[in-house]
Parts: sequence; C-alpha cells; structure tokens
Amino acid sequence: MASVSSTTPCACPCGRLSARSAPLAYAGCCGRYIDHWDDAPAPDAESLMRSRYTAFVRAQAGYLRATWHASTRPATLDFDAGARWLGLEVRAHRSTGPESAEVEFVARYRVGGRAVRLHECSRFVCEAGRWYYVDGDIR
Repeated sequence: MASVSSTTPCACPCGRLSARSAPLAYAGCCGRYIDHWDDAPAPDAESLMRSRYTAFVRAQAGYLRATWHASTRPATLDFDAGARWLGLEVRAHRSTGPESAEVEFVARYRVGGRAVRLHECSRFVCEAGRWYYVDGDIR
C-alpha cells in the first residue's frame, strides 16, 4: 500500500471532484466555507449542503448551527460518536425561486456495525447573501 505524504492535502469528505475528476482537497472545497464562515459563505444551496455533510463528518456543531435557518434551528446538536461516514451522493439540485432551492442527496454511514442510508430532499433559503438549511423530507 502506498503511503500518503504529510504534505498531500486530504480529500474533502463531501466527495466533490475537480474538472479533471480528481477529489478536491478539504481546504479548497468545504473547508473554505466551514473554516471561514464569516468571510466566505457557501455560494449556493448545493455547496452549503455539501459543507454541512462535511461538518457532520467532522462533528462541527458551530458551523451546522450557523448555517441552520433560525426558524428551524435546534437548540443543541448531538453526534453519534460511533458513526463512520462513508459517502455523499448529490442526486439533484434545483432552484425553487429567486432565494430558495432544494437539494436531494443520499448520505451513507455505519453505526454499531449497521449500514445506514439517509435519503433526503432538503430545502434552503438565501437571506442577505447567505444560504441556510431550513428542513428536509426523508425519503
């Protein structure tokens, strides 16, 4: 097995690929939104959804709460310490209005030796130039 150099950037958990079909590094993908929320909000609903998936993988509650619309934001977030996130598939994304969009995705993870598949159609709104997760329908 080949070793990975410590200078090799880690692939972003969201699985987004470059134009050359290479995995994007965390810093150039979701990291630019998660680590710089104040200065660099996600530019669209799909990017926000992908960065929220990455924040779940990394258990970054602050980012998840900051990007959750105030009307539906939970008071606290709990993470299952035993969850091992396996991947994200964005199935569809579409504008539903000038300041709203939907993203359909499947997120896979394993917990307690059991495979779990979360299939959701999420709703997002854009307010003052920032996208927020509102809610979603589990499929």
